[in-house]
Amino acid sequence: MMMVSSRCAMSDPLIRACEHYVVLEPGQPEQLLSADDTLAWLEQHLTSLDALPEDLDAQGSVAAAALRLLDTACDLELQPGINLQWFAVRLEPPGSS
Repeated sequence: MMMVSSRCAMSDPLIRACEHYVVLEPGQPEQLLSADDTLAWLEQHLTSLDALPEDLDAQGSVAAAALRLLDTACDLELQPGINLQWFAVRLEPPGSS
């Protein structure tokens, strides 16, 4: 059964302000992606699932499900023992532009 992990709830507004994510998937090198590219990455993986987890299916679209994942989780189980993970990262300190 596919599950969204709640271990890494990303409710801190500062995290939502981050524009980059490190994404991890089994058998692949880690990637640093923009927020938009991370959403596209999540959408691609959600589209490949036979069925979305119930809480994500209720979002109405794959794009909305991906956004919900980005805002509320950091882990998606594709199949038992195979997980995707993503973590918000800041590339420069706040206020330095």
